[in-house]
Amino acid sequence: MPQGTFCNTTPISSEEELKALLGDKGGAQYYEEMKELDVNSDAIAKLLEDTCQSRIRTWLEICAHCGMCADSCFLYRVNDRDPKQVPAYKIQSTLGELVKKKGKVTNEFMRHCVDVAWSQCTCCNRCGMYCPHGIDMGVMFSYLRGILNSQGFVPWEMKIGSGMHRVYNAQMDVTTEDWIDTCEWMAEEYEEEWPGLEIPIDKEDADIMYTLNAREPKHYPEDLAEAAILFHLAGENWTVPSTGWEQTSLSMFAGDWAACKMQVESVYNAIEKLRPKRVIGTECGHAHRATVIEGPYWAGREDGLPPAPYIHYVEWVAEALRTGKIKIDPEKKIKEPVTLQDSCNYVRNHGLAKATREIMSYIAEDFREMGPNREHNYCCGGGGGFNGIGKYRKERNKALQTKRDQILATGCKLVIAPCHNCWDAIRDLEEEYEIGIRWSFLKPLLIKMAIVPDHLKLPEE
Repeated sequence: MPQGTFCNTTPISSEEELKALLGDKGGAQYYEEMKELDVNSDAIAKLLEDTCQSRIRTWLEICAHCGMCADSCFLYRVNDRDPKQVPAYKIQSTLGELVKKKGKVTNEFMRHCVDVAWSQCTCCNRCGMYCPHGIDMGVMFSYLRGILNSQGFVPWEMKIGSGMHRVYNAQMDVTTEDWIDTCEWMAEEYEEEWPGLEIPIDKEDADIMYTLNAREPKHYPEDLAEAAILFHLAGENWTVPSTGWEQTSLSMFAGDWAACKMQVESVYNAIEKLRPKRVIGTECGHAHRATVIEGPYWAGREDGLPPAPYIHYVEWVAEALRTGKIKIDPEKKIKEPVTLQDSCNYVRNHGLAKATREIMSYIAEDFREMGPNREHNYCCGGGGGFNGIGKYRKERNKALQTKRDQILATGCKLVIAPCHNCWDAIRDLEEEYEIGIRWSFLKPLLIKMAIVPDHLKLPEE
């Protein structure tokens, strides 16, 4: 194996390594080194023997090549129905070949698998809904990514993201000191407008522990402030942990399963330390999947559950509106036509479509569904890491056409997207296609239309 500076099988383990990789001119040297990587066929064969259990092997065997998965895949549809974009073909020609050949493949084949695994599948799991045999291509592509990562075949940005989790326990270089400073700064920044506003840190036995996406304190700290304002309005007894506050997992996108375990255990350790009655995660789809759906298994929890009840933000919002903790001023409801993006990770993969519709019934006068919707909705076009990989930007931008057409068909100019990947994809969609839309998380909309209780109002001058 070449002793390259950037592309190798060794996980990132220090800030110095991250800085070196980040300075790599958009990954140019990294991808050049990838062309020279040796393939350790024995290691792949051993990995397959140890981890490719009966479920995946059975799926590969029983695929009837019926084509039912084809039209379910937005990437197949948007790429002129290219037969090579049929989900069954994509997985059989990559993971299927790896299994058949017991890892005895070439560097060129592995690089082909990288292109397929990260630019031709977002692991949205839509195809699994329509397979007559229940074959879950998303699970298999996630497994394929893990094999590729173990050999150093992983996109540049995914290597960086996974490295960030290993070094900082966050997908961004946000240290504990940075995080605490941001909490204090946001509380001070908004306290004048919201008397008594706090962002409590490490409060034990609170009713709620709140976790975030690291992009919020890094790039959108006002999102943290908005969460604090809504908890303040609802009278919640809440806290954030000083460590274990980051619930996302770019490691999951990268196929770095050891880093996935490290990341989710940092969150679970915070839960066990602070003992909240329950945990609420921010408006992020893959963060919910990583901490609530997949996380317990990465952490080896036999009950398959996090240490405390753990819900997505849309569940808390629906509850707060239903119980009257947050009341909406009828005059401030959204009057214009508005549509909603269903996140694959918490709608299709965790059944929360009902909660999001309940929210819309409180805040919108003219809510219009995309077609299809709920668990049948298409991926935003940027999930599974697709948004963040520069090498595949052209393919990602083409993939956004499905969501563009869905939004245009509603006639809406406002799209609510309670998920970071979806929010980013729809932002980029507008930048690429200029269809004249706006997009928003729930938090800022709710603050604008919420009735402020008298005891929280600013004193009159």
